[in-house]
Amino acid sequence: MNRRNFCLFAGAVALSIFAAGCGYHVAGHGPDALPKTIHVIAVPAMENKTTTFKIEQKLTAATIHEFLAKTRYKVVSDPKAGDAVLTGKVLSIEIVPLLFQSSSTNSVVQATAMMITMKCEVTLTERDNDKILYHTNNFVFRNEYEIGSTGSATPTQAQVETFFQEGEPASDRMAQDFASRLVAAVTENY
Repeated sequence: MNRRNFCLFAGAVALSIFAAGCGYHVAGHGPDALPKTIHVIAVPAMENKTTTFKIEQKLTAATIHEFLAKTRYKVVSDPKAGDAVLTGKVLSIEIVPLLFQSSSTNSVVQATAMMITMKCEVTLTERDNDKILYHTNNFVFRNEYEIGSTGSATPTQAQVETFFQEGEPASDRMAQDFASRLVAAVTENY
């Protein structure tokens, strides 16, 4: 597996794991936090500036679901149909070894956990007057995930593939965590 494919695979695994480890939720009464003129929020597809396949689709779908489940707002995809428009970009996904373990029999050091970091830019804009209600270009998510023993500091292709077998459910959990934190930030930090 070449370096690029490994990075793509590791990024997908990291995103999946990150979602599984976090359980944030909207703590307050988000529906009252935004201006009273906001009733419909447009959530168009997010932009993906990374090489992680379809991550923007998962994040967009989870964000729409979270708004519908946790707030009183109606959600649409067309920016022209909303009172406010929520846009987002996935700027980077980084996966790095976090924990290492040495073997007592052969002095080999191997990675046993990876840290996944995702950085996003998010903006909520009132459509009628282009007033920015919420913006951050540093919406960062981090989580750690255990990996199987590889015998070296860098996991083998087979070990990474084994680790990513749960990739779809893990990326779904990461997307849900992202959405929970985003909706809480947008509705409570206004």
